[in-house]
Amino acid sequence: MAHLTENPADKERFLCVYPVYINSKKTLAEGRRIPTEKAVENPSCAEIRDVLTAAGMNVYVENKMHPREWNRDVQFRGRVRVQLKQTDGSLCQDKFRSRKDVMFYVAEMIPKLKTRTQKSGGSDSSAQQGDGGKKSKKKKK
Repeated sequence: MAHLTENPADKERFLCVYPVYINSKKTLAEGRRIPTEKAVENPSCAEIRDVLTAAGMNVYVENKMHPREWNRDVQFRGRVRVQLKQTDGSLCQDKFRSRKDVMFYVAEMIPKLKTRTQKSGGSDSSAQQGDGGKKSKKKKK
C-alpha cells in the first residue's frame, strides 16, 4: 500500500530518528545505524530535537518506542520526526540529502551541546586516569 500522502511536507512523510540509531552503546543488531566511532553515548530525544531545531529544520517529537529498545525508561522513549523535503520535493537544506546525513550531523553536534560539554568534562578525565592505572599495573607484573 502506498503512503497516505505523497506530499513530503506532510507529517507522516517526515523521516524518523530514534535515539537508538546514533547510540554508541548499541550494536547494529540492537538498532544502531551509524559507525560506533561517529555515534554518541546514550543520546536523548531532546538532544536530537535541539540540534536539528538549531540547524533550522522542521522537527517534532513523538512519544514512541523503538521496537528493539528493551528498556521502557522515559529517557529511552521518544522518536524525532524531521522534514527532509518541501512540498515540491526539493530539499529543505542542501546539507541534509538523506537520513544518513541527518544522523551523522546529529551525532556530530550532540557532544558539542552545552549540556554535554559540562557533564562529560569530569567523566572523561576520570575515565582516562582509570585506564592509565590499569596499564601500569600490567607492566609491574
